[in-house]
Amino acid sequence: MAEAFARKLGGDSVLAYSGGSHPLGEIVGGTKTVMEEKGISLEGHWSKSVNDIPMAEMDAVVGMGCEVSCPVPIGFKGRIIEWNIPDPYGKGLESFRSVRDLIERQTRALL
Repeated sequence: MAEAFARKLGGDSVLAYSGGSHPLGEIVGGTKTVMEEKGISLEGHWSKSVNDIPMAEMDAVVGMGCEVSCPVPIGFKGRIIEWNIPDPYGKGLESFRSVRDLIERQTRALL
């Protein structure tokens, strides 16, 4: 969600990546549904590992929380930001909507 919001809201001035500590390899249906409600397609997105993204090149790394540490490369010079976003996985659409709206607000504030 955060990557999609950052890309949409930041346009060409933002290059965003999302990666997790335990990626599923696919975007879950609840995420697709609630993002489509906002007019954002997740076509071409997939659940990636933090090891699959160029974190060393980032200006900022945002940890979503969920009691998972966000490992950054040795010598990382960017900002580390913690958002403490709850994980909606395995919950109903209302939980996904709540998380989506929180991520959108946080992304707007960061940009």
